[in-house]
Amino acid sequence: MTDGWSGDFADFTARFADRFGRVEPRRRMVSYLRGLLGEAERKNGWTLAEAADDGPQGMQRLLNHYQWNADALRDDVRDAVLENIGDPHDGVLILDETGFLKKGVRSAGVTRQYSGTAGRIENSQVAVFLAYGCNRGRALIDRELYLPKDWTSNRERCRAAGIGDDVEFATKPDIGLRMLKRAVESEVPFGWVTADELYGQTGRLRLWLEENDIPHVLAVPKSQMVMTMEFFGQARAHELIGRLPDEAWQRLSCGDGAHGPREYNWAAAPIRPWRREGWDHWLLARRSISDPTEIAYYICFCPTGTPLEKLTEIAGARWMVEECFQTAKNEAGLDHYQVRGYTPWYRHVTLSMAALAFLAILRAETKKGTRKFELMKPSCPSA
Repeated sequence: MTDGWSGDFADFTARFADRFGRVEPRRRMVSYLRGLLGEAERKNGWTLAEAADDGPQGMQRLLNHYQWNADALRDDVRDAVLENIGDPHDGVLILDETGFLKKGVRSAGVTRQYSGTAGRIENSQVAVFLAYGCNRGRALIDRELYLPKDWTSNRERCRAAGIGDDVEFATKPDIGLRMLKRAVESEVPFGWVTADELYGQTGRLRLWLEENDIPHVLAVPKSQMVMTMEFFGQARAHELIGRLPDEAWQRLSCGDGAHGPREYNWAAAPIRPWRREGWDHWLLARRSISDPTEIAYYICFCPTGTPLEKLTEIAGARWMVEECFQTAKNEAGLDHYQVRGYTPWYRHVTLSMAALAFLAILRAETKKGTRKFELMKPSCPSA
């Protein structure tokens, strides 16, 4: 850690001191975060202990035995992020999941399942995350470990991994909805919600957002049924978009990527003939410039008069959660843990989120010009 970080890091970790009743776990929490932010390529219990000049048993006690509440720390991390980069108008909440490849069968929630990290079915854990992003920065603010049915239907196996009898099966969209409700109840300042097809095609999630007047742009599959006057009833997304004339398409950028503006052809068709006053429903389509057969679809709920450019901007905001995953795994040890239990998993992941939040806060301050030193020597382009 560079000298320029020291004061900021001390102030940041001081926010969490009250969550640790004794000095030993408090010091180990600081050492753990310092290690996660360090330059070691692998950030597991051994390397973190070496960085802290401590034995690995001390770090394991922090994750497995000391008394502290990972959910309370999660709330502190969220509040720190929002104090520094929160924006009630342009803030976007982004739901997504990521996988953690694992060996064996004892780690909480591990099973053979599809992992986006691997791009195929693998033995892995999968977790749902809620990210917060805007022009000022982005960070992860909530997390839940997904427990497949072959876990929740076997209470003895759950108990062996430290999973309480009160933890029941929940789908990933239901987990995502639970986190969105927490964000609203905590008065997180945001203007939009976006997510991929897994969440967008879930009607109860979209309905809850509409009932709470929350604008959203949610990806849906091409087979998604929508209500439209064009077909005098229901139609599939690709059928409705397929009827749009050529002049309905506009070339727009949905944000800057690593190689410049991410440009696509975009079009929108009105849906829901019985719209609520003051609100519009749209089916948005994003078509590749190089391959016109490659089309993505989104259901949008937004205030009347929202321009197409804003909808495309929100649709493109999903890249921020991918950047969070990449940076958290490469720079903050998100997937470097060596724990099997349910509670230790939450503790490590929450501490990794805290490390990522610290980087996001430093980046935001640098962007504002309040500091001039480099954040870190990056080990990957995402840093």
